[in-house]
Amino acid sequence: MAEPSPQATNEKPAVKQALAELRRLRSKLETAERESREKIAIVGAGLRFPGGATDLASFWNLLTAGEDAITEVPADRWDVDAYFDADPAAPGKMTSRHGGFLDDIDLFDAEFFGISPREAVAMDPQQRLLLEVAWEALENAAIAPAGLNGEQVGVFVALSNSDYGRLLVQDPGVIEAYAGTGGSNAVAAGRISYTLGLSGPCLAVDTGCSGSLVALAQACASLRRRECDIALAGGVNLILTPEMHITFSKAGMLADDGRCKTFDADADGYVRSEGCGMVTLKRLADAERDGDPILALVRSAAINQDGSSSGLTVPNGPAQVAVIREALKQAKVSPDDIDYVETHGTGTSLGDPIEVHALGEVFAGKRPDDRRLVIGAVKTNIGHLEAAAGIAGVVKAALALQHGEIPQNLNFRAASPQIDWARCPFAVPTESTPWPDKASPRLAGVSSFGFSGTNAHVILEEAPARDPAAVADEVNDRIFCLSAKNDAALCELAGRYGEYIGNSGAPLHEIVRSAHTGRSHFSHRLSVGASTREDLQRKLIEVGDGGRPEGSSLGIRMDADAPEIAFLFTGQGAQYVGMGRRLYECEPVFRDALDRCAELLGPHLDQPLLSVMFADDDGASPIGNTAYAQPATFAIQYALAELWRSFGVRPAAVIGHSVGEYAAACVAGVMSLEDAVRLTAERGRLMQAMPETGAMAAVFAGASDLTDIIAPYADSVALAAVNGPQNAVLSGDDTILSGLLGKLESDGVNHVRLEVSHAFHSPLIEPCLDEFANAVRSVALQEPDVLFASGCTGSIAGTEIADPAYWVRQSREPVRFWDGMETLRKEGFRVFVEIGPHPTLLGLCSTFWPADDETALVPSLRRDQDDRAQVNDALSGLYLAGVDIDWDGVCGPTTAARLALPTYPFQRERYWLDAVSTLQPVSGAPRGDDWTSVVTAGRRQAD
Repeated sequence: MAEPSPQATNEKPAVKQALAELRRLRSKLETAERESREKIAIVGAGLRFPGGATDLASFWNLLTAGEDAITEVPADRWDVDAYFDADPAAPGKMTSRHGGFLDDIDLFDAEFFGISPREAVAMDPQQRLLLEVAWEALENAAIAPAGLNGEQVGVFVALSNSDYGRLLVQDPGVIEAYAGTGGSNAVAAGRISYTLGLSGPCLAVDTGCSGSLVALAQACASLRRRECDIALAGGVNLILTPEMHITFSKAGMLADDGRCKTFDADADGYVRSEGCGMVTLKRLADAERDGDPILALVRSAAINQDGSSSGLTVPNGPAQVAVIREALKQAKVSPDDIDYVETHGTGTSLGDPIEVHALGEVFAGKRPDDRRLVIGAVKTNIGHLEAAAGIAGVVKAALALQHGEIPQNLNFRAASPQIDWARCPFAVPTESTPWPDKASPRLAGVSSFGFSGTNAHVILEEAPARDPAAVADEVNDRIFCLSAKNDAALCELAGRYGEYIGNSGAPLHEIVRSAHTGRSHFSHRLSVGASTREDLQRKLIEVGDGGRPEGSSLGIRMDADAPEIAFLFTGQGAQYVGMGRRLYECEPVFRDALDRCAELLGPHLDQPLLSVMFADDDGASPIGNTAYAQPATFAIQYALAELWRSFGVRPAAVIGHSVGEYAAACVAGVMSLEDAVRLTAERGRLMQAMPETGAMAAVFAGASDLTDIIAPYADSVALAAVNGPQNAVLSGDDTILSGLLGKLESDGVNHVRLEVSHAFHSPLIEPCLDEFANAVRSVALQEPDVLFASGCTGSIAGTEIADPAYWVRQSREPVRFWDGMETLRKEGFRVFVEIGPHPTLLGLCSTFWPADDETALVPSLRRDQDDRAQVNDALSGLYLAGVDIDWDGVCGPTTAARLALPTYPFQRERYWLDAVSTLQPVSGAPRGDDWTSVVTAGRRQAD
């Protein structure tokens, strides 16, 4: 056979390499194409717009009521009479007396964000607004802002003006370090990421009036490129000084009457306004996976530039046509699919005709008369928010999609004759209009054009319908927890939730889940127990009014860090038939853990564990038999520990009482579950086989007082436990013990007989220890991975806990529980959770520790108390003690939706340079000396 030629040999690898490269390029193109089409969900929004619009509900009410939010310039900005002149040529004067303004922009909750008063004074209030509104946008999305530390969350912020920043540097003699960060646009974005610990892309955008829509487009692109998993996008604008009003008056841009008369024959300019808006964005697949509240979808977002046109600030019709067509192309929708366009719509005689004619070029087509394209502009309600204008349009359009209603366009009385309406057969709504009926999802466009020449257009789609079956999931809703950074905020927040629950039709379990999982948890905490929705509503409103209704509790976490927790594992004797049964029925983590123990115990017990624990008849269950009591005690303790750990409640220390030390050792990593189960079963079997001739009694005296008394009877009676400074247990031969107890009673020392089958921790169990030692030697032991308070020594265990001899001694020597508890207290532990079926150990602690002690004693279960109700009570106690609960673990997996609940009630104070309210006309502007005194006074007030 002929050998292949060298050329043929070399061609095959080259062909393979070329094919591989083609496949790689195709895959890359397919990925890029898929990502470019990926829908982005708007899952939350925060806002401050003129007219008192502070959230989505109030903004929608303003729009549907047709409210005009424009007012005269407030006196706290500047003296409008001193600056106004109808003559545009008058030096230092403005032709407009109006604007859209926010209330209380001098107020800020600096303490909430950890900002000192001195720095707060030097911060541009635009930065303050962005911080608060970004926080609210996340909370509106049911995302806990404090839980995003270190996460890939992007921040995209638009702002283009900084009146306050100019005030900060008017006089070089009073400039300080905070002026640099306080007046920086870059820091306006960076401060959000810094405050929340966000590690995704972060940038400030300035393209003029299109800034916030460009920021939204950048955020969507970043999400599609997987640079971040959540993005905040929006913009802010504040009007504090008259200079820009004067500038735009000179340019002839401002309407004399201070109204945007978009598309109207009288359109003569716009009115400047201020505001802040932020949206929270996620990829749609992620939002649906997480059950987020979806306001609307971003199908596409396109950006372009006017390039060379008839003037730098003159709109370019062909560029507008191009950017809209690009957005439609990216969204893969036709112009006829769009029912509404929220226009840039400034109300200028030059801009409006150019924009409408550009829309006609794209959308006119052959649309039927009953489905004309509807166009409108939010600027007719709230004015032109400049850098924040685009995000205001997005929020309006998203709300219109959500409600199926297009709000009216104000100030439209006669159509502009400069617009060729025959070529552009669009509808301008003069009253709120139902969205046109259609089978496909509602679609809207939003335009924003900057005077820098940068244009943006986005296509929005209505949110996908929720699966009605998804609301049927049950979650843990017997307790309701809220928190804030101080009592005033906590009370206000409780009142807000009370009103919300009364007005909302959302299922209570969805409200509870969203409140617990979608909020950051702070030091001042409230827990309310309620049996019904109405009961919860009433109690929350009462708390909001300053009351303390029954079933409500307050707690304060004193330290910045959550307290460390110690688990206390109960000994034998607390077991009872039915313990944990309700948890087994409703808590999957508990059930799985108990089932695992039951499976492992199968070869060691004559009756299945669960039949013993959950027998219908107490008398039919051998749970009092030591052979069953000890493994059953271990099993329920292990299952409870697993449940608590799934709730985020993890021990930093453990202590066990007698057989309880085996569950403590398993949880602490000293021995495996398999070995711990086998040892407790063997221990119980061996001890049950001992003669039942012993007895035990709790004696209310110090252990040292009893030592000499029992010394002569060391072969028959022993000190079995030290449970308190005046609580010891004696164990041994019943006859001898009875005589000793009688003598003690005659000396005035009280005692209580214990109901036990054997004399544990006494000489009577010694015959079984050799065989038990053989069992222990077959177990792999290691040092604990948490602090382990030894039941033998009462001190923190070291290497001895991994020695088999320890576990043999542990069965015979006294349980030094009280010494161990005092050791844990000296280690700084103040939160103790008893892991067992009834709080016997916590009862001992509460007897001897001071009543005013700040220690939290939390039982997992109680006899004769519904298991789940008790776990809820325990959760409440831990939460009030400052423990960080994993509420997702508590609520468990669910398809229930997250809700947009009331946001944090910021407790604002005044931080301001008082110069703003003392401005004079240009001819009388303050000199450097005047600024020095004003700035210094403002700083003193803040400090």
